Amino acid sequence: MRNVKVAATQMSCSGSIDENIAKADKLVREAAAQGAQIILLQELFETPYFCQKEKSDYYEYATELEQNKAVNHFREVAKELKVVLPISFYEKKNYARYNSLAVIDADGSVLGKYRKSHIPDGPGYEEKFYFNPGDTGFKVWNTRYAKIGVGVCWDQWYPEAARVMTLMGAELLFYPTAIGSEPQDSSIDSKDHWQMCMLGHAAANLIPVVASNRIGREEDEESSINFYGSSFIAGPQGNKIAEAGRGEETVLVGEFDLDALETLRIEWGIFRDRRPELYRLIASYDGDLTF
Repeated sequence: MRNVKVAATQMSCSGSIDENIAKADKLVREAAAQGAQIILLQELFETPYFCQKEKSDYYEYATELEQNKAVNHFREVAKELKVVLPISFYEKKNYARYNSLAVIDADGSVLGKYRKSHIPDGPGYEEKFYFNPGDTGFKVWNTRYAKIGVGVCWDQWYPEAARVMTLMGAELLFYPTAIGSEPQDSSIDSKDHWQMCMLGHAAANLIPVVASNRIGREEDEESSINFYGSSFIAGPQGNKIAEAGRGEETVLVGEFDLDALETLRIEWGIFRDRRPELYRLIASYDGDLTF
């Protein structure tokens, strides 16, 4: 038996980086007090979601990994509380910019970083203006408590990402997120679809999934997004273990036996019965590899 407690958090973000870090710190401590060992914060929590509009002034939010305020702050917190923290941040590397995530182990060390692979581009979510496509590939990390895989927001809509991380040995999947209403059409509510995609990842791979989304209304000139929270922890059959509401700042905690889950994955035969040689078309854009 190898039990691990995980947590998902959600909060609103202001224009103050220091205030946002302090609020995130409070939630991490609350989760740790409930026994959580791996704690997820939402995507780009240092700032408002600046990708609503294309403004070059927002490039100034980007920092190199070693200089990032949130990463350096939570390295100390992770060491103090002995928790694992995947930390989302806006990364600057020479003339490139990435939507990145640093994985901090329970001793405060940075195990590595992941750069978001899938970059969306649409009204209110103008991320291609700010981020290069990630070049790290999907990654997993051996943390103190579990081997984890992490995708960032738009990555969570792709079953390929979840499957690859599971094939690499991930025991838990984490998705920091910033998603809400669609500025061009207020009648669209993607909350159920958003959750359903990740519940499918959990069920198809027999692996727990943890998602943290932001809350609150954020405005930039005429554009506004109501971030709908609804963070959740899913079990290995795609069942929701815990779910937050659309508007409250909160912490969710769930516990899993990783040894039992490994046995479950083997018993179901999902990975034994795979036929990788039949899946070549997944590596194409148009379903045609005859060129």
